[in-house]
Amino acid sequence: VQLQASGGGSVQAGASLRLSCTASGMRFTVTYMAWYRHAPGKERELVAGITRGGDTNYEDSVRGRFSISRDNAKNTVYLQMNNLEPEDSAVYYCNARAGPPYNPSRYDYWGQGTQVTVSS
Repeated sequence: VQLQASGGGSVQAGASLRLSCTASGMRFTVTYMAWYRHAPGKERELVAGITRGGDTNYEDSVRGRFSISRDNAKNTVYLQMNNLEPEDSAVYYCNARAGPPYNPSRYDYWGQGTQVTVSS
């Protein structure tokens, strides 16, 4: 099982970035996919998540600026980040949960992380 993330980079405040993460080698259906971030001196936090059916949830500070989506056929999750702020700087990690129907979140997988740096 592998989660391959891409799309990070260094941008100016107000710019946009799009992160992508593809899960491969999955034995079971990928149910929930999400993006987390970890900034120096802070705890890791959930940025946004999306169920297989398309229900989403967002961290308060990114709601209205970030948008999460997924392509179930490709086991890929995207995070469109608009109007980036310096406070968004962090390493972003994708997360995928999978499992059999009786335990759909049994397995928890993480990508390698991609750096996002926003300068003012």
